[in-house]
Amino acid sequence: MTTLLITHPASLLHAMPPGHPERPDRLRAIERALEAERFAPLIRLEAPLGTIDQVALCHPPAYVQAILDASPQEGFVQLDADTTMSPGTVEAALRGVGGAVMAVDEVMSGKARNAFSAMRPPGHHAERERAMGFCFFNSAAIAARHAQKVHGAERVAIVDWDVHHGNGTQDIFWDDASVLYASSHEMPLYPGTGAPSERGSHGTIVNAALAPGDGSDQFREAFEVAILPRIEAFRPDLVIVSAGFDAHWRDPLANINLREGDFAWATQKLMDFADQHANGRLVSILEGGYDLEGLATSTAAHVGALMGS
Repeated sequence: MTTLLITHPASLLHAMPPGHPERPDRLRAIERALEAERFAPLIRLEAPLGTIDQVALCHPPAYVQAILDASPQEGFVQLDADTTMSPGTVEAALRGVGGAVMAVDEVMSGKARNAFSAMRPPGHHAERERAMGFCFFNSAAIAARHAQKVHGAERVAIVDWDVHHGNGTQDIFWDDASVLYASSHEMPLYPGTGAPSERGSHGTIVNAALAPGDGSDQFREAFEVAILPRIEAFRPDLVIVSAGFDAHWRDPLANINLREGDFAWATQKLMDFADQHANGRLVSILEGGYDLEGLATSTAAHVGALMGS
């Protein structure tokens, strides 16, 4: 068993207005980084089109239909100040869902040890009935629900190290004792949620807030003190990573100073917990990361750790 990489060219068709940080070049940078010889052992598959039923695991049908209806024939449709649709957005978002679901299927069936779905747009800001923060469908949340519904996973842990708090994932699982959502993120910062006092109805929300200017030491401490003990106590059947790389020191949208090695370290820690409690099952889903060099090198470090290289 080895590491699975899931991508699809449709991710490049989700166009953005000039100057928008969530641009197709993000995926091109990742693709170039993963062309290096050391990534040759990756199993590479194309993401299928996610189904409406899969999206509806986390989003009401009326919301899903509203997103489909908003899709423009040409140009752009702006849903909020920073969330924009183009003619290619719906397919890209549905293939993001399909990639996340495929990753779960391959890992839960034992065909791959772990998987990374490198797709855009991201998803962790998408609430049950609200698109925001560049996000339309919450692929990580859908992946967790799919693991439970189709593969019988009783407990799923979602660990989110994107520099922005995943308000959407928190919203979806606020009242759910079967999913642990743990996030490290900068505060204060968009979207304004993620205080440590936000714990969910069953205490299964874990928010480890970092201050502007924090770096490797504070990030690793947050993992060691706040997040990893909660995962160990939760004993998940599957670990899902919302893998945003915008806490990198080069990123223009935040002020956390992580290095590539921090993402590799966090990946290895989560793999160790997955080995202990979840038969090694880990699925990673791309979220943010807006400096192309920082995104490429951080993704390479993350995937290298997944591969054990």
